Amino acid sequence: MSDFTSEFWNWYVAVLTVVSIIACLILLWISGTTKVKATADNTTGHVWDGDLREMNNPLPKWWVYLFIITCVFSIAYGLLYPTFGKYQGLLGWSSDGQHKAEVAKVEKAIAPIYAQFNGMTPQQLSGDASAMAIGERLFMNNCAQCHGSDARGARSFPNLTDRDWLWGGEPEAIKATITQGRNGVMPPMAAAVGTPDDVRNVAHFVLSLSGSPHDSVRAALGRAGFAACAACHGADGKGNTAMGAPNLSDNTWLHGWGEDAVVRAITKGFNNQMPAQAGKLNADQIRVLSAYVWGLSNKAGATAAAAGN
Repeated sequence: MSDFTSEFWNWYVAVLTVVSIIACLILLWISGTTKVKATADNTTGHVWDGDLREMNNPLPKWWVYLFIITCVFSIAYGLLYPTFGKYQGLLGWSSDGQHKAEVAKVEKAIAPIYAQFNGMTPQQLSGDASAMAIGERLFMNNCAQCHGSDARGARSFPNLTDRDWLWGGEPEAIKATITQGRNGVMPPMAAAVGTPDDVRNVAHFVLSLSGSPHDSVRAALGRAGFAACAACHGADGKGNTAMGAPNLSDNTWLHGWGEDAVVRAITKGFNNQMPAQAGKLNADQIRVLSAYVWGLSNKAGATAAAAGN
């Protein structure tokens, strides 16, 4: 009940719950003590559908006992567990507390597995077969949904097997990305560039930076308009890993390539998010996972580290 922003709702839930239980008991008492004058054939006189008559029989004892047990159980449960608004229960149980206890139990169980990797550098971890087997499972369970089981990504989801990194490809940068997540924002820049025709010119200039097919005349006209983009991507278009601004001079296109794709990027912008994994994985798991991801694009380094081991 801690999500409530007003004490009123705590009291509302508590009072409503108590009143509901009491009302059930009162209903049971009334139904068991109220006498209905019966006719000669032991019916109440109520008739439905022309021929269905209500008999004047008492409630079945099994039903009454079950009703009473249900009410008593509700009261006992409410005293032991959080039920009545803000009241936490005699046992002090909470779903958050149980989750934390279970996480702590699991982490205690797996601690010896990760202890064998203490003191190893990311490069050494990437060359260790047992560490990479664990890293692969961590990747499949937590990263493959977006980046694919082969880590090659898809449109709008980065390929982790190449050497093209938005936020840096060093082990510490990868670890920071996994731990805290990333939020890459490309604001709509059409207004800053100029007319729709100016946007097309800038798009062709961007395509020319990587040697992609483009209109050289439009590219020359778009050079000046690219100044609006240089604040993030740099005057040479090589990007800025501190800001997550992609390198436009290579031939890697996260959101698709070609005039239409670049025009769409300039006009509408993007807002991509990589969720933080710190709440799901502990520090040891993130360290092994980041070494695994680093090894995907540094096969030679991982092989050399394995040979050194």
